[in-house]
Amino acid sequence: MKKLRILLTGGGTGGHIYPIIAVAQKIQEWALRNGFQPDLRYFGEPGEYKEALKSNGIRTVGVAASKMRRYFSLLNIVDFFKFFFGFFQSLWKLYFFMPEVAFSKGGPGALSVLAACRFYFIPIAIHESDTVPGMTNRVSGRWAKVIDLAFARAGERFGKTKARMNIVGNPVRQEVLVPTPQEQAKESFGFDPNKPVVLVFGGSQGSNRMNEFVLANLEPLLLKFQVLHAVGRDKYASFKNQYDFATKNFSPLITAGYKPVPYLEDSQIAKALDAADLVVARGGAGAIFEIAAKGKPSIIVPFPEAAGDHQKENAYAYAETGAAVVIEQENMLPSIFLGQAEKILGDPELKKRMSGAASDFYQPEAADKISADVLALWQ
Repeated sequence: MKKLRILLTGGGTGGHIYPIIAVAQKIQEWALRNGFQPDLRYFGEPGEYKEALKSNGIRTVGVAASKMRRYFSLLNIVDFFKFFFGFFQSLWKLYFFMPEVAFSKGGPGALSVLAACRFYFIPIAIHESDTVPGMTNRVSGRWAKVIDLAFARAGERFGKTKARMNIVGNPVRQEVLVPTPQEQAKESFGFDPNKPVVLVFGGSQGSNRMNEFVLANLEPLLLKFQVLHAVGRDKYASFKNQYDFATKNFSPLITAGYKPVPYLEDSQIAKALDAADLVVARGGAGAIFEIAAKGKPSIIVPFPEAAGDHQKENAYAYAETGAAVVIEQENMLPSIFLGQAEKILGDPELKKRMSGAASDFYQPEAADKISADVLALWQ
């Protein structure tokens, strides 16, 4: 059986790795259906996601990651040398792999790999999840044959490129799409199926500011809603100590409606989204498209320090569809948040319209379209 060799690379965060896995799954399905043995390898530093790649049949090839900062930092000097180290690492390791195509999600570490791919004339396809392309994608966009976009407005920011551009949305993992009836999903977390659930999550690492907001306003929140809160793995132990102290005099009837968790794994995030009547999240593209895939109304609180302010632009682009409300972090006050949440959950017609707009925004064929574009560079 002939091998189909595909190189995958990205920044090593959940926002990069999970879409890569979604695309890889489609490439593997196509290869096996057409008599090829898929050989997919991730070049870079996947960090905590190494096992996720491995479990999806993707081998990891270690390459030093360097970050291109847009601000002054002494680390830029270190990463300047790391870039060239990663480039020569990639040259050597590519020589023994020599893929037919390279697919990149951008992010730190990907640029040195793609520069080596360009040296070997390996065709490149990239995907940009955000409205504001990252530096890696903007540079590598000049070398790419295809640039797939989640948001149409991102195309205006690529400057000079001969690449073909397509609006395809953002891939969502199959695990997230598994449906669970809402009543059953609520009960699986120990919630009352007849009371609204607000899901709060601040991305794969959690959010200190969102955690602080929930903790400071827990009593008024729980008088009106049940709250499922993804705190963040590294933040959970400290948060739990603060929570135990802050709620020591709370009635068990109130705290029964609150469930903090360190992190929502694949099957859990699917159930959590199904359980939610309203989702509160940061403005990362991965979160936005997962919320949209489940057709949930949302309040988006963009992270103000995101590179290029891309979370803010993502949030407003999504809100323009009618699927979400944006509350910027400096405006995340109890009166504003509770007012918006009650307005959405207290108006069945508004909630239905927002759910419909979210579903319309989601593009379920994103992974199929991207995998087709990657394979088209080989065929």
